[in-house]
Amino acid sequence: MTSPTDRSPPPAGVDGRAPATGPVGVAAPDVPAGEAAGGRRRPVGSVEVLAAVLVLVVVFREPLANALAAPRVQTWTTVFVSVLVQAVPFLVFGVLLSAAIAVFVPRAFWARALPRHPALAVPVASVAGVVLPGCECGSVPIAGSLIRRGVTPAAALAFLLAAPAVNPVVLTATAVAFPGNPGMVLARALASLAVAMIMGWLWLRLGRADWLRLPRRPELDGVGRGMAFWAAVRHDVVHAGGFLVVGAMAAATINVLVPERWLQTLADDPVLSVLALAVLAVLLSICSEADAFVAASLSQFSLTSRLVFLVVGPMVDLKLISMQAGVLGRRFAFRFAPATFVVAVGVATLAGAVLL
Repeated sequence: MTSPTDRSPPPAGVDGRAPATGPVGVAAPDVPAGEAAGGRRRPVGSVEVLAAVLVLVVVFREPLANALAAPRVQTWTTVFVSVLVQAVPFLVFGVLLSAAIAVFVPRAFWARALPRHPALAVPVASVAGVVLPGCECGSVPIAGSLIRRGVTPAAALAFLLAAPAVNPVVLTATAVAFPGNPGMVLARALASLAVAMIMGWLWLRLGRADWLRLPRRPELDGVGRGMAFWAAVRHDVVHAGGFLVVGAMAAATINVLVPERWLQTLADDPVLSVLALAVLAVLLSICSEADAFVAASLSQFSLTSRLVFLVVGPMVDLKLISMQAGVLGRRFAFRFAPATFVVAVGVATLAGAVLL
């Protein structure tokens, strides 16, 4: 029988210290010194970031106040806030209406309502955008669902282009944004319908089935209509609202940073003004419920060039091209988007010359 003094000491750890033991002599896991002393480290979250920002604002309040008092900053803020204040009610109403229709209107309804002849289905699908409001973000998956349900692709693509541009919410917002130019509403509606029908008929003539990758509809088994409705509302508000903020910031930045003489040079040239606002519509990717207020803020440009902005934007922009590539296939998007851009610029220019 050995004495307590004859027992060998426990093996030392890597640093020469005896490892800690838990209950019944079980070795405890190694704990970093920082965590052992102060507990587990918490990840930096939004509360910490907000607190840091508030501290910085308090510390640098005088330099910030002087910067915000600058005339350019005040002008930028005024333009930015005015665009948002005018556009947000229409954006929210459009999102609510679009989500209600997407959830409560059966998708098979349109397959039964459209004429069987493809050439006749194209104008009917285009006009359907008047009674089925929706932003361009929602029109892409709806068009894919229509194709999967047996609707001719030409009619589905005509609906995809027309719905975001000719629905009542968008036309009402256009009337509010251009109170002194009622012809802008008519010109936008007719030009957008014409582009949608032309592209649908072009697809019948030149389109190929192998360019389309049939979409897969996400299943919502076990999800009630109320939950689906609010999920659609949250998704559209976050995405469309984000693009609206970016568009308002871009419009304010253009009004403040771009020299007036540069804008006037573009505005004075009929060709350059049309091309400049057409490209700007593609880059800004503004939701159709709000783009009229951004166009109205670009007062240096003619009504025709701003009409081109309003017709091109809901049909061809960066987010739409990416969504079309993901839902309908890249081979389709990289052919359909450039063709739509050319047709939209040409038709809108002609409509502006005749109606404005």
